[in-house]
Amino acid sequence: MPRSLLAALACLVVGSTAAFAAGPAQMSVFVKQTQVRETPSYLGKVLAVLAYGDKVTVLEQPAGAPKSWKKIGVPGKNLQGWVNASALTEKTVKLQAGSENVQQGASSGEVALAGKGFNETVEKEYRTDTKLDYTWVDRMGTYNPTPQQVADFIEKGGLTPLEGSGQ
Repeated sequence: MPRSLLAALACLVVGSTAAFAAGPAQMSVFVKQTQVRETPSYLGKVLAVLAYGDKVTVLEQPAGAPKSWKKIGVPGKNLQGWVNASALTEKTVKLQAGSENVQQGASSGEVALAGKGFNETVEKEYRTDTKLDYTWVDRMGTYNPTPQQVADFIEKGGLTPLEGSGQ
């Protein structure tokens, strides 16, 4: 057998073994709840809700799909859809007390994310400015529209959501 043919055959075997071993990526939900959507957008139809610790299989990322969304399948369920990547982790999430893999503290990334929003102290400081009226801000905080109400609003307003932008 010629050397070039033998070398090509060896590369094929090694490459296919590595591809087979990698398999589909397994991830876990690491937020309290996340929604599986029909399209890669926060405005996509909700197909299901996953909870903290639920396992998902990341399917092939279609060409042109936004990187901030993962196409997933749920093991043991006939369910495929899109989940925002920010709700997933490659770490194994264990819900059992005393587990060896339980994280003991927040990562620097998690701390940075938590620091980006308002907290009670910052809000109190803003509220000391008597020129600002928070009536409508407070009222908006009580709104909790359903996905159907959001879809109706978009349609009635003639809006075009940008798929994958989180808009």
